[in-house]
Amino acid sequence: QVQLVESGGGAVQAGGSLRLSCTASGSIFSINAMDWYRQAPGKQRELVAGITTGRMPNYADSVKGRFTISRDYAKNTVTLQMNSLEPEDTAVYYCRANVRSTTSIAFYSYWGQGTQVTVSS
Repeated sequence: QVQLVESGGGAVQAGGSLRLSCTASGSIFSINAMDWYRQAPGKQRELVAGITTGRMPNYADSVKGRFTISRDYAKNTVTLQMNSLEPEDTAVYYCRANVRSTTSIAFYSYWGQGTQVTVSS
């Protein structure tokens, strides 16, 4: 079994910063991608930023230049540094990892429980 645990959400004023972290644990053989998604009330879940092994990170246009994603491959951790936050960034943020477990030859997606980010104007 694989678990993803997120931390770092909270409430800030516009222009502030938050740092989200997500750590994968359990029966992990390999992780080839880790991403951050978000879902605002009444909206679909959207990709915020992703990082795939061996590739450059990718970002949603709305967060380019403000958010930075990074991975610690040894610790199976992905971090999202969010600067210059805007009220439109308010959402529940979810971590996703594409994982090959020790009992499988295929990769499957696993999700964290979500962490709330609230930005006030």
